[in-house]
Amino acid sequence: MPAMHATGQDKAKDAVETIENTNLETHAARPQHVDKAAALLATEERIYVSPEDNKRVLRKIDLALLPLLLTIYFLQSLDKTSLSYASVFGLLDDANLVGDQYSWLGSIVYVAQLVFQPIISFLLVKLPIGKFISVMVLTWAIVLCGMVGATNFGGLLATRFLLGAAEAAVAPAFIAVVQMWYRRHEQTNRNASWYAMLGVVNILGSLLSYGLGHIDSRRLHSYQIIFLFCGLLTFVVSIFCFIFMPDSPMEARFLTHDEKVIAVERLRMNQMGVASRVWKWEHVKECILDPKTWLWFSMLTAVSIPSGGITTFGPLIVKSFGFDSFTTILFNMPFGAVQIISTLGGAWAATKLKKKSPVLIILCIPPIVGILMLMFLEHTQANQAPLLVGYYLISVYPGISPLIYSWSGQNTGGDTKRKVNTGILFVGASAGNIIGPHLFTPAEAPRYARGLRVNLALFIVIMLVVVAAAAWIRILNRKHANMRLVAGKNAIVVDYSMETGRTIGNKAGVMNGDSGGGIGDKAFDDMTDLVNEDFIYLY
Repeated sequence: MPAMHATGQDKAKDAVETIENTNLETHAARPQHVDKAAALLATEERIYVSPEDNKRVLRKIDLALLPLLLTIYFLQSLDKTSLSYASVFGLLDDANLVGDQYSWLGSIVYVAQLVFQPIISFLLVKLPIGKFISVMVLTWAIVLCGMVGATNFGGLLATRFLLGAAEAAVAPAFIAVVQMWYRRHEQTNRNASWYAMLGVVNILGSLLSYGLGHIDSRRLHSYQIIFLFCGLLTFVVSIFCFIFMPDSPMEARFLTHDEKVIAVERLRMNQMGVASRVWKWEHVKECILDPKTWLWFSMLTAVSIPSGGITTFGPLIVKSFGFDSFTTILFNMPFGAVQIISTLGGAWAATKLKKKSPVLIILCIPPIVGILMLMFLEHTQANQAPLLVGYYLISVYPGISPLIYSWSGQNTGGDTKRKVNTGILFVGASAGNIIGPHLFTPAEAPRYARGLRVNLALFIVIMLVVVAAAAWIRILNRKHANMRLVAGKNAIVVDYSMETGRTIGNKAGVMNGDSGGGIGDKAFDDMTDLVNEDFIYLY
């Protein structure tokens, strides 16, 4: 392995700050604004990352990032679902909510997220991502504490809107963090890990609400105690986030200079870059005109409509089976367990198969069966057990969204294009979550027939769009193979970004891979996937 020239932290810092003046003669043919990772690598010989080095650095990255990502997303999920727990403990009566006002409290968070997504996409490119996440976490903590003073529909609606605005950056930022730190083979499981916190919230959050709901306070209602506790806990976590969340591999204090080089070099065959902090309008245009963008947008919108409805009305649906408030909260816990299993299990299967499309289709089947059970079983005490089974089958759907995010992210190159693509997906997710709660209204209890019929149709639509997306990706891969031939490269190359360390070590002895003919040379030029002929699409 060629020697790496370790000269300390100052060298890495200087390299990042002088990116556009570094090694101009060597990189004269490159784009004017390349990825900031190129500045760090420009000071080094091109190295080969051994499986041992990869494993060591990956372990340090996981230990530094995953605890923060999991904790923050757990709190965001807890904050969002606190409304559904509050509904069981008298929020509707105490706040005098009538008609579809409760549905609007569920939707308004996503209205804010939809409105703010374009701004978030821009800020994720331009700002240091670790500090940006920290400020957003602190903001939503303050807003959630302020919800304690909201005792009517107007106050709750305003604070829920502000909460959605503050939380709008979290999931898009997490996807960006995973893309800038992990190889494509590793990304699906990491995205699934933080997304699985939705299921953890449905277990621990149910227990937490059960306990907080028993607090007898003369000054605060039970739901106000829930809001206050969640807000204060989030405030504490925001401080840890500001101290420990790194902005990029090039600026990570927990890595030595040599480890930073390894952390960046091992991402070469992703063909996605790391971070440029330069906004490129040509990337925006390509993203908008790219059919892939709208295929994933359609999938995510379709799955978010059931998500919005079930998240807001799930406890009320269980309560309609004939249970009291506290029993309802406890029976919501298995719902969370199924979410965890489907999310992590789906990610594991997709990683093992190196394909997303077949796993997505399989994950749509249990919700379809569960919806049919709720639609056609009579809501009687004798049917409580099968009705619960149907409800738990529906809860497989959370495994779908992280696979779509990973599938989309792994098939998008260029820093600005990735951030805009993620923003568009979250516009779809926000729109779906706005629509979802309005398909269910308390007046339709206990059957909620309209919402269940629409959800059934949407899961079928998802399966059809997945098939279309997989077919289109195959076409793109054939097109890129022809582009490589024209460029004098091998048409068929090994996608080392999807190989495990042990497999690569046995086959080639390297982690970053080099299929010959210059494959990987453009990885940090901040080129989009459609322009970079070396980019290999995953279906």
